[in-house]
Amino acid sequence: MNPKRGIDSTIKRGLRMIGLLVLAVSLTGCIYWVRAYQTYLQMGEFDRYFTVVAADDFTLEFKKPIMYSQDFVSLAKLYPSENDATSEGRRFRYWFRKVDGHNRLVKPEVKFYSELTFNREDRISSWSFSPLFLQIAPPKFLEVSLRSIGGAEIDKEKQQLRANTDLIDKISADLPKKPTVIAHLGAPLEVQIEKENEVYIYHFLLETHGIEEGYEDRALSEVKLTFDKSTQELVKMAGRFAGLKVSINYRKFLDNGSESAKAS
Repeated sequence: MNPKRGIDSTIKRGLRMIGLLVLAVSLTGCIYWVRAYQTYLQMGEFDRYFTVVAADDFTLEFKKPIMYSQDFVSLAKLYPSENDATSEGRRFRYWFRKVDGHNRLVKPEVKFYSELTFNREDRISSWSFSPLFLQIAPPKFLEVSLRSIGGAEIDKEKQQLRANTDLIDKISADLPKKPTVIAHLGAPLEVQIEKENEVYIYHFLLETHGIEEGYEDRALSEVKLTFDKSTQELVKMAGRFAGLKVSINYRKFLDNGSESAKAS
């Protein structure tokens, strides 16, 4: 190994960490951004700080939790659909329900949830996604996308994490097929035709209350699913869920992938 290259790499990592911390503090001046940044740093040592449990749902368990329940409300500017005390602490559940172009609930009902649990110290202990969500974000791809955040760069203008998938091992997995996805989600609100792809657009409305003025649009989630015309495979998912913007290009996590994914 070139000693100079190693030193340069260390310096760059150090400067990047300082820059990220300055950004995290300057965004709002609030301590919850610092705790979010500390959690981001943990992603760099994923197996030390997290465990993934994938069965009917998908759960990310926090081994050394940092963030508090109020941090998530402050960051998202949205309250959970359900906020219940449990024997271990507290549970937030965010319900997203499919709506039409006028934000009216569709029948039959199509819904999914994201769930956060907190320990007795009110620090996050797990983050789960329901089975329906896994139809558009399969467990293997969801896990590898979370792992990729550990090497992410921050886009200061967009306040996004841009993860480089070259830093993680690629996976071998089947991409979801359009007929299967449509069977679970139903007809889309709109279909956009591209040269090689079809983009299916869905709207989901978060069940919430007391939305802070100016953040009303965050309750509406527009989910874009990109299918390859020739293979019928789901190749990309993009959406915003309770203030969390997610964009995953599934092909880039496969063995022959070569680019990057992003999440914020």
